[in-house]
Amino acid sequence: MTAPHTAQAQWTSPIGPMLLTATPRGLSGLWFDAQRHHPGLIDAPVCPNDPFIAQAIDELDGYFAGRRAHFDVPLDLHGTPFQQAVWQALLAIGRGATLSYGRIAHTLGRPAAVRAAGAAIGRNPVSVIVPCHRVVGHDGRLTGYAGGLDRKAALLALERHACA
Repeated sequence: MTAPHTAQAQWTSPIGPMLLTATPRGLSGLWFDAQRHHPGLIDAPVCPNDPFIAQAIDELDGYFAGRRAHFDVPLDLHGTPFQQAVWQALLAIGRGATLSYGRIAHTLGRPAAVRAAGAAIGRNPVSVIVPCHRVVGHDGRLTGYAGGLDRKAALLALERHACA
């Protein structure tokens, strides 16, 4: 399912360029360049002053500076009901904390759906803000991040440092 994007903008985070998209209801996308499942070209006007995009960039600046632990920008996430449930579970993982893929599946009442949960996590359309980087292997190792394991490690290190 794709969102009816009405605005887009490019922004450069400390760990790489990102594409932001919005709908009239909220932020609908946030992808690193070359991220797996990046949507490619978006048929929406470039509008960095869109209120949801501008709010997201302001909040991301605070996050990367270590001043912000939570995001308030409204989200408009488009996906299957299962994907939506997984993404909501991700939003419940606190800054600096991690959960395993299996724990996410268990939280959803579907302990056998570890691979399906992993696939939904990989399709997360709003990186960083919907914190898929906080999901790790059952033994705590960093595994599977659509934006690249180097970025996952950097995000977790940033959060651990800010929480210390």
